[in-house]
Amino acid sequence: MGLQFIHEIMDLGISGKWALVCGASKGLGWGCASALVREGVHVVVVARGASALQQAVERLRAIGGASGSAQAVPVAADITTSQGRAAVLAVRRDFDIVVTNAGGPLPGDFRDWDRDTWIEALDANMLAPIELIKATVDGMVARGFGRVINITSSAVKAPIEILGLSNGARSGLTGFIAGLARTKTLAQANVTLNNLLPGAFATERLRTAMEKAGNAFGGKSYDEVVADRVQGIPARRLGTPDEFGALCAFLCSDQAGYITGQNFLIDGGAYPGTL
Repeated sequence: MGLQFIHEIMDLGISGKWALVCGASKGLGWGCASALVREGVHVVVVARGASALQQAVERLRAIGGASGSAQAVPVAADITTSQGRAAVLAVRRDFDIVVTNAGGPLPGDFRDWDRDTWIEALDANMLAPIELIKATVDGMVARGFGRVINITSSAVKAPIEILGLSNGARSGLTGFIAGLARTKTLAQANVTLNNLLPGAFATERLRTAMEKAGNAFGGKSYDEVVADRVQGIPARRLGTPDEFGALCAFLCSDQAGYITGQNFLIDGGAYPGTL
């Protein structure tokens, strides 16, 4: 509903652009990809699972057919690896929009994490996005338009004790983006870089985590775990991938050219701070 309303009152000015959307077969990545396709953006979508990715592409192509001629091109690869990134860039190198997204590291106790564990987390949630930006941003500058959106986590704003690997890696990316976004080379060329920090959203990933939590705490059902979780969210509900995608699409728009280096916390009001 939110994206439809925006589309009715505002042309985002990005029809015909090309976007790379990572982790796009489901969840928040899917929300971003579908929102962009509705705006007439051609998308190269990446995910590790070839079957789920193909199903997502068929849905995207149906949306593209309804909205115009937006294309959807799948690349089944692990974007967190150099081989995966090479596979994507072999399909296309010139992107106007890049949406980085990768699943977070497993929870745990920092005493159990060795150097290899940390490097794996940094590779996936900090260095992979930076490598994608490095591979695409100069082309954006040359064309005078570029939008980079990094899907990180609300834990960047409010760290979660057992998610130390994610807290550290994603915060590192956030600091890097804060500096890069403000360089004159990018900002003056209409190239913006922003981060989306999701709280609790109704995705398959969250459902799996909540089902595990329910089993660990007395065999609670998914619905019971959700009911407990939303008590800490002023909106009293989980977010949806569609509304997440709507914000992503707006930040990719012509109208968002004066917004850069920002962190958008989307959590239904769960974070209790002013800043």
